[in-house]
Amino acid sequence: MELLKELKKDFRFIEGLKACISCGTCTAICPAAEFRDYDPRLIVESVQSGNEAEIERLLKSDTIWYCGECLSCKTRCPRGNTPGYIVQALRALSIKTGFFIFSEQGRKQLAIKRTVGDHILKYGYCVYIDEIDTGMYPEQGPVWDWLRENRAEVLGKLKTNYNKAGSGTLRQTSEESLSDLKKIFDETGGTERMNTIEEYSRQAANRMGIEFSEGRDDYFMEVYEK
Repeated sequence: MELLKELKKDFRFIEGLKACISCGTCTAICPAAEFRDYDPRLIVESVQSGNEAEIERLLKSDTIWYCGECLSCKTRCPRGNTPGYIVQALRALSIKTGFFIFSEQGRKQLAIKRTVGDHILKYGYCVYIDEIDTGMYPEQGPVWDWLRENRAEVLGKLKTNYNKAGSGTLRQTSEESLSDLKKIFDETGGTERMNTIEEYSRQAANRMGIEFSEGRDDYFMEVYEK
C-alpha cells in the first residue's frame, strides 16, 4: 500500500495540508505540546516530505494519538494548514492498516471503541451513567458512585428525563433513533472501522497470549491500564 496515496484520499488531509513553511506556530499554540513530547510541526514536515518509511513510522507511533483535536493549530497557521486534520487522517489510516496496534496509545483504541463507541450505538450516549465501571476511574469513580446512589434526587433537581420516553436530557433513546444511528455508522464507515479495531486487536492479543473476547476482557484491561 502506498501510504501517501492513501492519505491523499482523505478530505481531512486535503483540507489540512496546503504548504507548510515549518514556522512552528502550530507547536507554539498546541496544548498537547506543552505536556507531551509532541510537535505537530514535525508531523506535518514528515508527511509533506512524502517519505513512505517516515509515514509508516508515524502510523505505528504514539505520537499521532497525543493530539486532542482542539484545532488551535487551525486558528494560527499563516499558510492555512490544519495539523489537527492531518493527524485525524493519519489516525484513520493507522486503524485501516492495523498499524495502531504497534503503539501503546494506539492499542487503547479498543478501549474507546468498547466504551464510547458501543455506548453510542446501545444507548445513544457516548457516556452513559449506568454503564460506567466506576472502579476504572480512581478520581472520578467515587463521584459517580455518589451520583448513582442519589440519582433520583439529583437528576430530578436537574430537570432531566432520565431513562424515560419523550424529550429531555438522559431520556431513553427510541429504537427508531438507535436504528438511524446504526445506519449512519454503516454508511459513513464507522461500523467498518470499529470492526477493524476489534479484528486487529484480536490478532495482537493472540500474539501476546492474552485472553480476548468482548467487553472488559483481559486484553481490554491490558491496554487500558498499561
